[in-house]
Amino acid sequence: MIDQQKKNRLFIVGIFALSIIPMVMAWTLSQNLELLSKGTNNGQLVIPPITTELSGYQGFDAFSESNKKELPAHWLIVNVITGVNCEAVCFEAILKTKQIRLMLNKELSRTRRVVMLLDSVPTATAQQFWLKDSVMWRLRASKSAENEALYSNLLQQSAILDDALINRLVGQENREFALNSDLIRIKPSAAMIAKLKQASNGQLTDGMLFLFDPLGNIMMRYEPGFDPYKVKNDLMHLLKISQIG
Repeated sequence: MIDQQKKNRLFIVGIFALSIIPMVMAWTLSQNLELLSKGTNNGQLVIPPITTELSGYQGFDAFSESNKKELPAHWLIVNVITGVNCEAVCFEAILKTKQIRLMLNKELSRTRRVVMLLDSVPTATAQQFWLKDSVMWRLRASKSAENEALYSNLLQQSAILDDALINRLVGQENREFALNSDLIRIKPSAAMIAKLKQASNGQLTDGMLFLFDPLGNIMMRYEPGFDPYKVKNDLMHLLKISQIG
């Protein structure tokens, strides 16, 4: 009986340790950024990290509202749309995050893709953003001149992705499945917008990218036109150091 009680106590202590250790490691990482600087960082470290409250997020649409619970305890790859428009540099930055996530391979599940819409984007306009995010990657799978030209054209907000073009890109795949997007769309609070501006030295522009740790700290930022391969290298370094999220 005594041996069983000891085993039960050890089991409870083990469960507690598993729940608290990731939080301790995240805090340690945020307070000791020299751990990151031992490698070569391609983005700009936010020093000190800026703490945000994930509880203040509002889903931009029904899909995002039901899936925003996925954000805590994950590393977030965050784009911003600062106004009602998202032209080439803005939208290509969003598409790059899909590429970054796929390149993480087995670490993919530790991350989530997020776009924060700082203004009131019309529903029809936003729907085009999400449709393009779902299917445009198919145009990069084949390096034909025709597909490259279509890709460049669709980066422009004025270019509409209609049913005929969707059917062409989706092909024989299940349409509903093909149009699913892993991109969580968020309306940030005024406090969150202020934190983003703080992390970008007051110059918040379309095409920027931010990395948040699982506790909501803004850790790194990248300027428009960032290289997805370099972001992937930085993120893999962060994931290796932290082992959280």
